[in-house]
Amino acid sequence: MDDQLYLKPAPGRVVRDPVTMEPLAEAGEYKPRTAYWLRRLKEGDVVAGTPSVEATTTAGKGKGEK
Repeated sequence: MDDQLYLKPAPGRVVRDPVTMEPLAEAGEYKPRTAYWLRRLKEGDVVAGTPSVEATTTAGKGKGEK
């Protein structure tokens, strides 16, 4: 997934997705490798993370799908 980053908010930070305006999940999420997310990473608002087993098995599935 070279075009995606798995990011978590830095401790004490709330970072909103510029498209959805939803806060980044505490457990982390895959986000596109865009200037916005790279800037948040560089400025310390988010940290690179490793997805949990659950996140990797549910990635790409829509709501309600199992």
